Amino acid sequence: MFEDFIDALQNFRRNKTRTFLSLLGVIIGVASVIVITSMGESSTQQIKDTFGSSGLDVVSVSSGFMRRKRSAATIQFNESFREELFGQIRNIKKIWYKNTLNATLSYNDTSSTVNCSAIETGYLEMYGLSLNYGRYFSVTDNEEGCQKIILGSNIATALFPAGDGEGKYILVTNNKVSFSFQVIGVLNEQTSGMEDAKNSAFIPLGFYTKKIKPNPNADTIMIQTTSPEKATSVATAVEEYCNKLTGTEYSVNVLSMQTMIEQMNSITTTMSVMLSAIAAISLIVGGIGIMNIMIVTVTERKQEIGIRKALGASSGDIRRQFLVESAAITLIGGSVGCFSGILISIAVEYARSLSYAISWQSCAIAFIFSVFVGIFFGMNPAARAAKLDPVLALAGD
Repeated sequence: MFEDFIDALQNFRRNKTRTFLSLLGVIIGVASVIVITSMGESSTQQIKDTFGSSGLDVVSVSSGFMRRKRSAATIQFNESFREELFGQIRNIKKIWYKNTLNATLSYNDTSSTVNCSAIETGYLEMYGLSLNYGRYFSVTDNEEGCQKIILGSNIATALFPAGDGEGKYILVTNNKVSFSFQVIGVLNEQTSGMEDAKNSAFIPLGFYTKKIKPNPNADTIMIQTTSPEKATSVATAVEEYCNKLTGTEYSVNVLSMQTMIEQMNSITTTMSVMLSAIAAISLIVGGIGIMNIMIVTVTERKQEIGIRKALGASSGDIRRQFLVESAAITLIGGSVGCFSGILISIAVEYARSLSYAISWQSCAIAFIFSVFVGIFFGMNPAARAAKLDPVLALAGD
């Protein structure tokens, strides 16, 4: 078989133009598949980078806003409901309560309006939000309702350009009521799930329930699941449980970054498969072209076939010779197509400012499929060559 491969390369060298045209369809087909799948992988990676790697195991639940029944029961996000969820839903690691308020943060002559979140101790650590400097909230901060605040990176930069915010006191104004808060920490510039660590501020939930809204109920509950893979199933289970509890649909709004990523990934994968299937048509067209050229080659090389048979070559030897030649075309074309597709993908992703991502599995599939196309469409010409009568072949008939 190795000798047949060497003979095929020599034949390609003698017919450079014909060989190039045969390779072109395979190269374009393989390269197209790789470029399309790589763009899909890059888009998926960009989505993951946008959401961040942490917070994917968190499910957000808030009150619904599209109730069909006015008489439908509402859910109170209190301690009783927290205990019910733990008892009814599997794969829940911990449940965090959170309230939000619009506030204006002021220091000297500088002010900034932000979404301020009142959170429980450990919430920021759970979300993977790291500190640039300072410390997190302690249990005491929350239990005693201390007037402490942690700032997002952009807010801290706006209020303290020199980066010396720790220990300083700022004014937090909500509904024309102002409180003095001490800055105890500043978050790093990062993205994590549904939390905007850049443009937010965080205060202890204990202060919110004692001074701003003396109500034990929360606006939002954040459910930490046992793993990101369980987030989608937990989100579905929580929604079904709440709908059953209230007797109506849309009783709660459930959001999960993991679910959103999975849905987007499913969409991009489906589109990539569809476009890859279209691109694969060029491989089939290229295979048909290879078959036609191989038939012409068999016709031109009748005397060579007749001499080989006269010297003792069997029909199987002749069949293998032309199958190897046909497969060699797609083997070379697939290799060049893979290399070209990777280079084009890098160029496209660089131009679009996307992170570089190549689907090596798609590269392997495209390459193997191209070789299969060469073998499949080479079977007919190889069979024709094997069936030639050596006498007639030597005569050139």
